Amino acid sequence: MKAIIAEKPSVAREIATLLGATEKRDGYLTGNGYEVTWALGHLIGLAMPEDYGVSGFQKEALPILPDPFLLTVRKIKKDKSYVPDNGALKQLNIIEQVIGRCDSIIVATDAGREGELIFRYIYEYLKCRKPFERLWISSLTEKAIKQGFDNLKVGSDFDGLFRAGQGRSKADWLVGINASQALSISAGRGVYSLGRVQTPTLALICKRYLENKDFAVKKYFQIQLEHRKEFTDFKSLSKTKWDDRKLVDDTLKSIRRNGTATVTAVETKTVSEQPPLLFDLTGLQKEANKRASYTAEETLNIAQSLYEKKFITYPRTGSKYIPEDIWSEIPALVRNLEARASCKEAVGKVKWGRFNKRIVNDVKVTDHHGLLITEKIPSELTAHENVIYDMIAHRLLEALSSACTKVITDIGLQAFHYDFTLKGCKILEAGWRGIKKKFTDEDSEPVQELPELKVGDELKIKEASVLEKKTKPPVLYTEAGLLSAMENAGKEIDNEDERKALKDIGIGTPATRASIIETLFKRDYIQREKKSLIPTHKGLQVYRAVKDKKIADIAMTAEWEMALQKIENNEADAGAFQREMETYATSITRELLDTGIAGEKQPELNCPKCKSRQLLIWNKVVKCPDEACGWLQFRTVCGVPLSVADIESLVTKGKTNLIKGMKSNSGNKFNAYIVMNDKAETSFEFENRKPKRK
Repeated sequence: MKAIIAEKPSVAREIATLLGATEKRDGYLTGNGYEVTWALGHLIGLAMPEDYGVSGFQKEALPILPDPFLLTVRKIKKDKSYVPDNGALKQLNIIEQVIGRCDSIIVATDAGREGELIFRYIYEYLKCRKPFERLWISSLTEKAIKQGFDNLKVGSDFDGLFRAGQGRSKADWLVGINASQALSISAGRGVYSLGRVQTPTLALICKRYLENKDFAVKKYFQIQLEHRKEFTDFKSLSKTKWDDRKLVDDTLKSIRRNGTATVTAVETKTVSEQPPLLFDLTGLQKEANKRASYTAEETLNIAQSLYEKKFITYPRTGSKYIPEDIWSEIPALVRNLEARASCKEAVGKVKWGRFNKRIVNDVKVTDHHGLLITEKIPSELTAHENVIYDMIAHRLLEALSSACTKVITDIGLQAFHYDFTLKGCKILEAGWRGIKKKFTDEDSEPVQELPELKVGDELKIKEASVLEKKTKPPVLYTEAGLLSAMENAGKEIDNEDERKALKDIGIGTPATRASIIETLFKRDYIQREKKSLIPTHKGLQVYRAVKDKKIADIAMTAEWEMALQKIENNEADAGAFQREMETYATSITRELLDTGIAGEKQPELNCPKCKSRQLLIWNKVVKCPDEACGWLQFRTVCGVPLSVADIESLVTKGKTNLIKGMKSNSGNKFNAYIVMNDKAETSFEFENRKPKRK
């Protein structure tokens, strides 16, 4: 009898059906010599400080450096403490019984670093010694699963992957637990969270926000000329940028009087734009954020759903390439897409027999190949699934297409001794850009078709006008921009040697970047302003406290990611990495214990209910410290945060100023005062509106 352990019930059912293990039992399926069960994600994790006898935040207990680290069953918060998750306990007991009845194990958790860690932590916690093999697949189609079972891997081949996952897990614990507790203790009030990856990510957002906010916008002026030749209208722009409005107006008059511009330079070049590669997860998340405003987490969840429905390959991939042995399957995938209405026209533009093989590269395929559709073409999907599926399908068609060939023409003009420029573009062969009929990138200047021009040509000026422009601050991060910054963190490093060493190393992994961004939202460190990500007051407090420390340094975090990559490839020692993390956790703890957080000046307010205790003003709530009294006021009401001044007015005067822009449960906006009665109970008082005149 063989035990098979999947990561989720849905995957376990797919595998069990294929193997003939169709008899349902509580928490597993059995039949045909197999017992198939599942892990429900991270059932086992590293123990928390309380498990080592450290409860609460104790300065004298820091840094906490477990030796050895203990494993514990997943816990959930109940009241003010953490207790074992009953569902996790039950499933773990089922896994233990299944393993106990079987001779060997087949590991079928997700084929990646976290999937390996999920199984190994269970294996270690249960003190299991039975032999195991690895099912390593990139898709859940019947064909892929069968091939996977025909080519089961030796379990020990993935020891490096496990050590990297374990190293990441321990590093996050050492840095996150110690740094968070140290900063919370030094702040004196409130709970703050720091982390190995979340803090440099927060630093990216805060730094860009402050650069944008502090940017001194300057006005400048350029002159635009309009021309017409051979029935073609086109425009040119002055190279000169004027700061003085009077000077530019005087120049404009002279140019108008002159009435003509002379062609001084014509430079033509043929440009070949190679098609994009396949999506990896980060690339898909960036594209979905730009095109459909999906968050990174939403995109991952939609892609995971498509994967579990067998419509796409494994989504948590960091590669944009496929291995040589997959290439032969590509024509059938493309042919199948003809049956999908949203892809039929695009498939018709692909040149059969001339597929671009640029995506084939065995060396650049990591744990999984780039995102592909499978041979199973969907007929019914949700609206969001349709969007993501079509993105992946169209990207495949683009990647297989030829290069886009353009003729780019740069023209120089002179009018009244001032130089003007214009750029023209002519598509010779649409290639991959013809798939979606998108011939320029959104972030590039639109280019115009030009008539034939040669040096010495005189062009009449139909119209001349002044364009008033402003210097632009660094743009605030969208999720797409932040994902790019995380992915390319190595390129942002100032030191040239470090930059070369970390060229292709980002912070976080494609599988974890979405959860890191979501963590910043949960911690109340960042918020959305339309499509932009901006820090909250609390986020800026944390940034200012740590911005000059290594924990906020993307260079160091990128180095850690590189070390984990080497551990995964059996090129570095996991023990040495852990010792480095312990040394760092010790130093950052000392630094942070000496750091204060500058918060809002807090007024001393007596509890309006018991009248005897001073209120505690936290980031999310204001409360009486007396448990028997229990007075509490949330700092966010109907979506609007209350300032300390609002709280002070409510407690001392029984009424806030008018709070604008609150949202009701039905989504309607309203303005109201928050008022307090003699029993310290709060309610809304709506503003008096003047009756409309008839």
